[in-house]
Amino acid sequence: MNTELWITQIILDTSNRAVLGDLRDVVRLHRRVMSLFPDGLGPDARRQAAALFRLEEQTRGSAILVQSAVRPALERLSASYGTARCKSLTPLLDGVREGVNIHYRIIANATRKLGMNTTAGRPKQVVPLHGAEADEWWQRQADAAGLILRSSHSRQLDSGIGERGDDSRVTHARTQFDGTATVSEPKALLHRIHAGIGRGKSFGCGLLTIAPAAPAS
Repeated sequence: MNTELWITQIILDTSNRAVLGDLRDVVRLHRRVMSLFPDGLGPDARRQAAALFRLEEQTRGSAILVQSAVRPALERLSASYGTARCKSLTPLLDGVREGVNIHYRIIANATRKLGMNTTAGRPKQVVPLHGAEADEWWQRQADAAGLILRSSHSRQLDSGIGERGDDSRVTHARTQFDGTATVSEPKALLHRIHAGIGRGKSFGCGLLTIAPAAPAS
């Protein structure tokens, strides 16, 4: 894949009223992230910018991690909102080869669609997965992404909740998966890194990040 990707980290100032409002509402947070990209990207601007993001709790505080194929205009972000830095992912992604070991992290909306004859809800209803079912979901996604899982740890996070302009509510269950893996299909992995995994990509789910890991012993 030839498209360059950028990764942006925004360390949030949680004394800022706008930050607190965004942290309570994933729709607002989505709009904040998209405000960093050019106008005129069309009706599906997130997809055009290949923008994915997630919230992270770090030693220095809360942060937004944004990945995109368009370099964000960080000057559009108020200085009081937080401290931002951006770098290219090209050096990291150029090192993705078959047999390479990586650390991974993803906050995902693990779900399944009910069948027509279900007794667990409405036919074709999308329902969140938890515990062992979520772990199995991630195993399937990792296989499709060209990863052989070596370790996996999952933890349930609070759901991402937001209010749309039409008074409807957005709710996405979120599970964080961390671990190590070996790359088996580099093209598949690069595609999933670029496109994201699962549902809820506009609202803080689906961003798969990787980092080099030591060879398996």
